[in-house]
Amino acid sequence: MHKLPENGNLVLKIKQGGFISHPILLHWEIKSSAPVRTVAFAPQTRRIMNKFVLRQSLLLLLTATIWGVAFVAQSVGMDYVGPFTFNAVRCLIGGVVLLPCIAILNKFNRKNGVECMEDETGKEVKSSPQSQKTLVIGGIACGVLLCVASNLQQFGIMYTSVGKAGFITAMYIVIVPVLGIFLRKKVGAKIWCGVGIAVVGLYLLCMTESGFSIQKGDLLLMLCALVFSMHILVIDYFSPKVDGVKMSCIQFFTCGILSGVGMFLTEHPQMSDILAAWMPILYAGVMSCGVAYTLQIVGQKGMNPTVASLILSMESVISVIAGWLILHQTLSTKELMGCVLMFAAIILVQLPDRAKK
Repeated sequence: MHKLPENGNLVLKIKQGGFISHPILLHWEIKSSAPVRTVAFAPQTRRIMNKFVLRQSLLLLLTATIWGVAFVAQSVGMDYVGPFTFNAVRCLIGGVVLLPCIAILNKFNRKNGVECMEDETGKEVKSSPQSQKTLVIGGIACGVLLCVASNLQQFGIMYTSVGKAGFITAMYIVIVPVLGIFLRKKVGAKIWCGVGIAVVGLYLLCMTESGFSIQKGDLLLMLCALVFSMHILVIDYFSPKVDGVKMSCIQFFTCGILSGVGMFLTEHPQMSDILAAWMPILYAGVMSCGVAYTLQIVGQKGMNPTVASLILSMESVISVIAGWLILHQTLSTKELMGCVLMFAAIILVQLPDRAKK
């Protein structure tokens, strides 16, 4: 452990995920000469750190807003083209948008002397044929699951409202920890409590007045949330080993190509229809896939993962607001109560556990 002098300045550079953040000047004072010394940061340093957290939080909130409004774009797009056509075009656009982002980030890394990345142990590893193979395998695996999940979501949106689609899809946040059981990960009481609350919320949100029947669109969206949970676990496995932006680019192209196969087999796409849907398709492709993903990467740097997840989960709330403002879709009192319970469950499972004394 390094000892701090009695007072002075420290220039800190934080390196995460292959990027080096802007240097932060820290000023400290040793407040006590006791064996355990406390370090107090100068007011100027606290202001800098507060501004940094505020900026990152706003970027993440913007990301959640883009994704929440994207449910409206997906719903409107169905007025012109089929689900496979919409996803094929939007994902191919998203992949193309990420290509210049990759080039810019590579140039930025070279400029800052970052020529290698870190593995899951924190050790720097240089690019090799094996790492490139892992990148391709990870991108294709993520792309296959993204294709299944996004098309289930797209079909589901055809039969339900934008707000319900946003909340049911967000259930992946609750499902992911439960799926950890199959990976021999411990699931605590907090997770099971969140699952119970989410189930009650789903019942209020999805069940009809006639009884225990469930609508077709809601069932498709539940399956979508399950597949998205599997998608997150696969990302969690590959992301520490490869470049996240490059893997995302590969997954978008994979999803676009596979959706294109479904498009030609089951639909009859017309260029005039695709051009008529240019606005929702471009929004979903450029903003939701390209811009929002890049904002998420930038916004999560230096942020507490729990805080970042909580901000991003606002996507479900924003989808309800967007559906109401843009499409004039409303939810009943029972459905709104279900949304509140599901959002409570989403927040509960993301809260950190208390540290053991």
